[in-house]
Amino acid sequence: MTVITVTTPSGRLTTDQRRTLARTLTDAVLVPEVGQFAPAARVGFQVHFVERAPETMAIGGVLLADAAQDVMVIDVAVMDADWRREIRAEVIERILAAMADACGADTPSPAWWVNFRVIEDGSWGSRGRVLSILDLLDSGVFTADRAEAVRTALTA
Repeated sequence: MTVITVTTPSGRLTTDQRRTLARTLTDAVLVPEVGQFAPAARVGFQVHFVERAPETMAIGGVLLADAAQDVMVIDVAVMDADWRREIRAEVIERILAAMADACGADTPSPAWWVNFRVIEDGSWGSRGRVLSILDLLDSGVFTADRAEAVRTALTA
């Protein structure tokens, strides 16, 4: 289960861009997390688009209302699992590539920032209770290798 929150200045993304990003950002995290492309796993992902007025965002100490810049923050919150540095890097690179593609940019803007946060096991609630990724490993969406890596990471 993952929540991806994209915060942008108002009007930065069109509905068509958000529609594309809902899918591509989900898949950018899903594939490294479960070890394969598994459309059935998409139900465990939410993408939220938050728009802020330019006078409520700043970079470099300057309001965007005073000096427009292409600023975005993409916050990724994932359940505790096997998130080694190289897997987190893969997710971040996939997210930035998806953002650039949807926005028609050759490369991501240096002012597009990604935060990758791991929610400690026992701190995620769903289905009326506390939920662990260990509860999801037998769902059929994880590859055997990824399921074993997650079990090892959480029970070590």
